[in-house]
Order: sequence, then structure tokens, then C-alpha cells
Amino acid sequence: MPGPSPGLRRALLGLWASLGLGVFHLSAVAQEPFWADLQPRVALVERGGSLWLNCSTNCPRPERGGLETSLRRNGTQRGLRWLARQLIDIREPETQPVCFFRCARRTLQARGLIRTFQRPDRVELVPLPAWQPVGENFTLSCRVPGAGPRGSLTLTLLRGSQELIRHSFAGEPPRARGAVLTATVLARREDHGANFSCRAELDLRPQGLGLFENSSASRELRTFALSPDPPRLAAPRLLEVGSERLVSCTLDGLFPASEAGVYLALGDQRLSPDITLEGDELMATATATPSSEQEGSRQLVCIVTLGAESRETRENVTVYSFPAPLLTLSEPSAPEGKMVTVTCTAGAGALVTLDGVPAAVPGQPSQLQLNATEHDDRRSFFCDATLEVDGETLNKNESAELRVLYAPRLEDSDCPRSWTWPEGPEQILRCEARGNPEPSVHCARPDGGAVLALGLLGPITRALAGTYRCTATNIQGEAVKDVTLTVEYAPALDSVGCPERITWLEGTEASLSCVAHGVPPPNVSCVRSGEAKVIEGLLRVAREHAGTYRCEATNARGSVAKNVAITVESPPQMDESTCPSHQTWLEGAEAAALACTARGHPSPQVRCSREGTPQPQRLRVSRQDAGDYRCLATNAHGTDSRTVTVGVEYQPVVAELAASPSGGVRPGGNFTLTCRAEAWPPAQISWRAPPGALNIGLSSNNSTLSVAGALGSHGGEYECAATNAHGRHSRRIIVRVAGPWLWVAVGGAAGGAALLAAGAGLAFYVQSTACKKGEYNVQEAESSGEAVCLNGTGGGGSGGGAGAEGGTESVGTMEAPAGGEVFAIQLTSA
Repeated sequence: MPGPSPGLRRALLGLWASLGLGVFHLSAVAQEPFWADLQPRVALVERGGSLWLNCSTNCPRPERGGLETSLRRNGTQRGLRWLARQLIDIREPETQPVCFFRCARRTLQARGLIRTFQRPDRVELVPLPAWQPVGENFTLSCRVPGAGPRGSLTLTLLRGSQELIRHSFAGEPPRARGAVLTATVLARREDHGANFSCRAELDLRPQGLGLFENSSASRELRTFALSPDPPRLAAPRLLEVGSERLVSCTLDGLFPASEAGVYLALGDQRLSPDITLEGDELMATATATPSSEQEGSRQLVCIVTLGAESRETRENVTVYSFPAPLLTLSEPSAPEGKMVTVTCTAGAGALVTLDGVPAAVPGQPSQLQLNATEHDDRRSFFCDATLEVDGETLNKNESAELRVLYAPRLEDSDCPRSWTWPEGPEQILRCEARGNPEPSVHCARPDGGAVLALGLLGPITRALAGTYRCTATNIQGEAVKDVTLTVEYAPALDSVGCPERITWLEGTEASLSCVAHGVPPPNVSCVRSGEAKVIEGLLRVAREHAGTYRCEATNARGSVAKNVAITVESPPQMDESTCPSHQTWLEGAEAAALACTARGHPSPQVRCSREGTPQPQRLRVSRQDAGDYRCLATNAHGTDSRTVTVGVEYQPVVAELAASPSGGVRPGGNFTLTCRAEAWPPAQISWRAPPGALNIGLSSNNSTLSVAGALGSHGGEYECAATNAHGRHSRRIIVRVAGPWLWVAVGGAAGGAALLAAGAGLAFYVQSTACKKGEYNVQEAESSGEAVCLNGTGGGGSGGGAGAEGGTESVGTMEAPAGGEVFAIQLTSA
């Protein structure tokens, strides 16, 4: 026997615990009342399910016990004071099992309650109408058979995911099962194609179970609207047997137009229309091809059906037969000179016209004859036929082409003598010949070179340019023609035709001409950078022509530009600005080269040498360096020379300072002092005379100082100074003026004292007033009676400038001590 189920085991454990407690209580309290118990007391079981019931008592020794129920049993297990039984296939909505025991002549009972529930396994939405007119109501009905208890059931009607109606059956009796929900809905356009469904929910969560849900299958609603107007037919009034003609049927106000059905027929022949939709409009177009059996009056029918309704239109058309005329040539392909007959015929009742010439009567043929020539090749002949049908005149025509066999002709229109193509893009070269049969054309270079791929798409390269011989051939003969192919391409400026760098020689004639490759020949123009003027023609090259030029080559196929650098070279050139013809050096300075440069490109090398015998190299400039030098400038384009005279400047030196007459000077006598200086540039001569010396005369260049009528005041030291830009040099000489002793004797002591006092006063006056710093003009001094002081003061220190050398010479026996002035006055007799 198999072991008990888990539910049974739980029931037995509870029973044993109850019995244990009962025994314990019986032993503890002998007077406790007896009872019977049923577990579970209340149960909710899914319909068709099973349940274990445990029936127990606390009676120590029950006489008998049992479980009363109408439900099917599967097995029973017993103990002394308990009974466990499995109930299966429970289907009743509600049953009340009874547990009983017989104890001490009493019946102990426990009553339970078992209820069943059924999931909403079947949710059915009643089928919808096949078509529902827009604006009319329709019914939605949902059935959930057997589901329950109904009081826990909720039904919802949905349009897609939108809830339309939700209804709960709360409050229904526990035994109630199954449910129905019905609603009325207004059909709308937007409901077309909408899915309607029903959802059922059985909520047993309050009973400790779950929420059971299910939905019905969706049902699609199809709504429609159909205009009350009939369709519109468009068709020709006349239909020819065997011809195809379009007929159309149109109807507005359809919804959904795509669901509409169209029946289109010509008599009993149903047509197959093509349907086009635009909004709520439908158009059905079909090709009607009537047969000979339909000849006569027929009806064209169009019926549009949508939903359960339809709209219909009928029209009458006439079907007729009109065969095309027949045009024949006696020789469709005739050689030149052949006679050809052309005939045009048609069916009975039709009048034919051949190339504008009508037949005599309807039904009769029309003919013409011609002698075939080259110009008749591909000539077309036209045959026209007319027929009267139902009050309308109908026309039909036929054409035929005559082929005339003749030898090839290569005309310029079909095979031009010259072709011009741009390089690069793929092109199709065509050289066609007239002739019949069609000639084959072959074009190749006369020297057996390249062959043109006529009629094929291929790239055009400049290598294809040249002259070709084209030969057209057919069975009637051949024709030959020479053609020229020109390939155009954009300009190119290479280093050969347009170098990046060009050198010109100053003074020559040159032109800036860049040669560009290209077809057609490019036009090349060059402009200087930053300027707009185009450089054209010959130029007399000058230095200002040097620079960068932009050369641009242009033709119909494009343009290209290139920068060209022009360098202007020139022979050496020296002038006064670069190599002065007279240059001056300073004696004693460091020896230096002549300041001579030359203009020219490339830069000239300048060498200077002294004319005559070369002089030894000196570290310092001397006067012997003076003289003429020859400077020679040289570069790759020639030489230039220039003679430079160098003068050497030097400080002044007083070379000679002499008195005339030499020796003493008598009072009232005349004397002259001569001063000669060596200097370059020539020195300026200045004198310093003793104070109080009046009436002194100077030569025009100050080189001679003269005195007429010498007085004692003229005696003393004279200084000659020579000055130029490089320095100063001076020398001194003393002049003595001697007088008679008689003056001293006659004057006596008082006269002598007075004379001495006057002499001292005069000396003081000259020093304090007349011999102040500065240089005064001697001639002005003579007229004013003032003492003259030239280039010095009454005190010492005027004997020479900085770096000058000085000396003192005496006339007579008096000498002037160095650095001071000495006045010696000697009176002598006449």
C-alpha cells in the first residue's frame, strides 16, 4: 500500500497531537466532555479537485465512527479515535460532510463545509456582424460558462486595450456559476479593424487563493460607409474588335475604400480592373478588348460592393470591326535602277489613299510605280483607309519602307572630316556610312598604327590625336575618307617651356615668354606679383625687372599657373657714390683700404692698386701714401675701373718764423715777421703780439706781420700759431727795439722814474684791459689806438694748443723765457 500523501500526513500529525492531548487531559480531568472534530472545517477546492478530511474525537474508546458525504472517496485510513478520508472529483458547488463518533451511548458530530471554484477557462465573445454600417449600434456579448463562484467574478469588455464596460457580480449566491455581460456600442469609422475582446477575473485572494484571469479571443469589427450615388463610368462610345481600350469606373464616399469590390464587364465579358484609391474615392480601370462575336451594341456594367450593399451603373457602347489597310511592295529591297510597284488595299466599305492619291471607289486598291534610286532608300509609303461607323468617320493607315541597295557613301554629316574631343572623359567615336546593306567602317592610321574603336565607349587620350583613313565597305562597293582627330586638354607648364628660375643680363633685350602645352594652344600671360599689368614684348632689362612673376596659361579646357623668379644680373659699375674719386686719409691713422665698392650681379670683386711703383705696406698712414690709385671691379659679365686720388691730411707745423731785418730795430724803424706753416688742409695763421704794440699790419693770409715806425711798445715776444681741423702748432720770436742814451740823461731821474712808472702802468693797462682772451683784428686795433692781442692773453700759456710744439726766437740779444712775456726797451740815439 502506498504511503500517505503530504496532506494526509499533516492530518495524521494533527490527529495524533490531539489524541495525545486528549489522553493527557483524560488522565488529568476525568470529567472533561467528549467531542468530535472535522478538519478542515471549511474548504475551497477547485472543481474536479480532491481533498483529505480528518475526522477525530477525544472519546477514549469510541464504539464506532465515520464520515458521511455524497462525494466520491478514494481511500480511507483509520485509528482508534480518528479517521482520514480522501475525497476526489469534487464538482458540487457546495457540500456539507459530517464526522461522527458513537461514545458512551452518545453520538458525537462535527459538520464541515466544502465549496468548489472554477477558473474562467472559457471566455467567449459572441461573434460580431460581418460588416457594421458606420453610425449604427451593434451588440457586444461576453459569456463565461461555469466560472465561479459568480460573486468573485468580474467581466470587462475591451476595444483593443481600452475598457468599454467593467462589471462585478459581487453579492451573487455562493452556488451561482457562470456569467454573461452584454453592451450596445455605436459603430464608428475608427472602429474599422478594431479588435474587441472580453476579460474575466476570478478573485479568490480573500479566501487565501490567487487571482485567476483569462481573456477571450479578439474579434475584429469591420465598419463601412457607402455613398448612395451610383458609380461614374468613363469609356469610349465606339470599341473596335480586337483593339484595347481603357474604361474606368469611379465612386466617391467609400469607407473603407480598400475593402470595396468592383465588378466591371463588357456584355458577358468580365474585365479585370486595376484599383486605385485616393482617400474615400475608388477608381477601377480596365482594358476592354472586344471580340468579333461582340460586334454591335453592347452594355458596359460597373457594380461597386461594400459590406452587404452595392451601387451599379450601366452604359451602351458600339463594337465595330475595321481591319487595317494592307500596303505591299513588289521589291522591298531593290538595287538601284529597279522598277518597284507599291499597292494599298483595305476591307470592304473602306476607301484607301496611297501617298495622298485616293482609290477610285471604296473597296478598290491604289497603286504607284517608281524607278529605285539611292534617294529612295528608306523611303516610306503611306496607305490611309477611312470607314463610316455609327455617324463617325474612322481612319487607319499603314506604312512601308523601301530599301534600295547601293554602295557606301561617307558624308561629312555622318563621318566628319575632323573630330574634336576633350581628353579624359569616355566618348563614343562615330564614323557612319550611308549604304545598303549597312556598310562596315574601319578607321586606322595610314602608317598601320592605331585603330579607332568606332561605336564603343572608351577614354580619349592625347595619344589618339592624328589623321586616320576610314574605309566603308558593303557588297555594293566601298568608300574611303581621311579624318583628323583633335584631342583637347588643359594647359601644362613644365620646367622646359617655363623654367621656375630665369636669369637676365642688365642692358640686354629679353622677354618673359612661357611656353605651355595644351590643345587648343594656350594663351600665356605673366604679371609681376602685386601688380596687374601683363608683361608683353621685348624689355630693355633693368634691375627693377627682377622679382617673382605669376604666369598663367589658359585655354578652353582649363588653366594652370606657375611662379617664375627673374634674376637680373649686371656687369660691374662704379661711380662717385660707390667709389669716390677723391678720398682723404689722416696721417698717423691705421692703414685702411680704399672705400670702393661696385654695383653688379653677381656681386663684383673690387681690387685697388697704386699707379706706378708699388709702395711698401705700412701700418700707419703717411704722407707718402698720397697719390693716384686704380680700382678694378670684376664679375662674370665684365669689368669696370676707376682712378681714385688719395690725399693725406696732417696736423700743422710752423716750419719757419723769421724777422726782417734781423737783429735789433731802431725806434721809428720798420720790421717784418714772416711765418710759414706746413699743414693739410692748409692751416689758419694767427699772431700774438706784445701788449701795447700798436699799428701792426697783417698780410691777406696772415703769414706776414709788419710794423712801420717801431716804438718801444713793439718790442717783445711775438707768437705765430698754425691751426687746422687736426690740431695747432705755434712758434715764438722776440723783437728788440733799441733807443739813444740822450733821452735818459735829459729826462733825469724824475723823468726816468716817470717813464718807468708810465711803462709799468702801460704794461698793467695792456694786461688788464687790452690783452683779454680773444682775437682782435690788427687793422681795427690800428685805427682805434688799442693794443692788439692775437690768439692769446697777457699771461702765459698761449704759446701753443694741445699737442702743439712751440719755440721762441730773439732779435738782438734779448730772449724770452719759456712760458712768459718779456718786454725789453732800449733807447738808442739816432
